[in-house]
Formats: sequence, structure tokens, C-alpha cells
Amino acid sequence: MRNYFKFCILIISFLSITSCFEIIEEIDLKSDGTGTMTYTLNLSKSKSKLASIMLLDSINGYKVPSRADIQKGLEDIVSELNKAEGISNIKKTADYDNFVFSIQCDFNSVQNINKISNQISSNQKNKAIKSSYVFDDNNGVFKRKYTHSEDVTKAYNKLNTENKKVFDDASYTVIYRFENEVTSQNNQKAKISKSKKAVMQRVSAMDVINGTGDFSTQILLKK
Repeated sequence: MRNYFKFCILIISFLSITSCFEIIEEIDLKSDGTGTMTYTLNLSKSKSKLASIMLLDSINGYKVPSRADIQKGLEDIVSELNKAEGISNIKKTADYDNFVFSIQCDFNSVQNINKISNQISSNQKNKAIKSSYVFDDNNGVFKRKYTHSEDVTKAYNKLNTENKKVFDDASYTVIYRFENEVTSQNNQKAKISKSKKAVMQRVSAMDVINGTGDFSTQILLKK
């Protein structure tokens, strides 16, 4: 799914006068280790500005992507996921009225997600955010291992002042949902839902870029 991050940042860079966006990562995990993963780029808070920008050819030195460009980007991700082991039921959505774009897929194991990320990362000179998942279904333990990469900070520092502004009010949200109740979780910035079957954490984009936002977590589920 790391290509989706790349695709999101590409669009955001093109639409650089807009700083209100959110990337949402959702994992719905079943007790047997199978589940669904969804990535969403939500630009709806700036939909009026974006509708106007889409009428332009370029802005701040970047070509404004057309609907066809965006659609092809989404289709390329779907095509790549179709080749991945243990990944199925891949769906894409593009809401151009509200500027919300999503990619969703089912997985047989969280290891299938890790393999995709590792494969893409190995083909990149600059390593993006390092993140992987572990699920011990016997003991009901879900872990996310997260390491910030200095390459993310370096890439941000290379942007000009106008393009840096796009990240000022942006955020990254992760949501984990489970069939069983959550007994505990160890990330101080995350919260357990009232139903006790979900954990959510929202981090500002700047905290992700600077490395002060940590997504590492260990969640213990009721057996």
C-alpha cells in the first residue's frame, strides 16, 4: 500500500494551496487473522478550492492532475495489488464532488501487507516510513512496529515554502477494529472506543514528518 502514500503526496503537492487534508488508514481484523485494509485521502474540507484548481493547467510550478490522471493512478495501484499474494477483493472509489479517494482490499494475513510494503520499499532509493504489523491469534495480540525515516524529513525540507504549507493543517489517522474487545493498548496517544472493539490515533502531518508522532502500538484482545 505504500504506493498509495506516494500517490496521495503527489496529488497533495499538485494542489499545494490547500492545507486541509487527512489520510486515514483502517484495518478491520478478524479473530483468524484475515481482514480488510482501507486507505483514504480526504480533501473534502477544501473541495470548493479544489474544484476551481482542477480547471487550471498548472499551479505553483506543478501540473494539475486531471480526473483521467487521478483515475489512472488509482487503477495502477489496483493492478499492482492484484498481483500480490494473499490480497483480494480490491476496490477503488473516487468522489470528485467531495474530493475523497479510497483504496480497499482484503488480506489473508497481515504478513501479506508487510510483503507488499517491503517489496516496494526495496525498489526505492529513499526509504519511506517503515511500518509493519504482527498478529498473534493464539494470544490475541496485535502489534504495529513503526520507525520514522529521516528521508521523510529530508524530502519535506527540499520543498519550497508554498509547498510546505500544504502540511500545516493536515493529519494522519489510524483506526484498528476487532471482533473481540480490546483489553489494553500501550500507545499513550491512541484511544480505545466506547465499544472497546476499536483503537484510534490521529497525528498531525508535521509530527509524522518530524518523527515526533509514533504509531507503534501493542493491543491486547479479550480471548
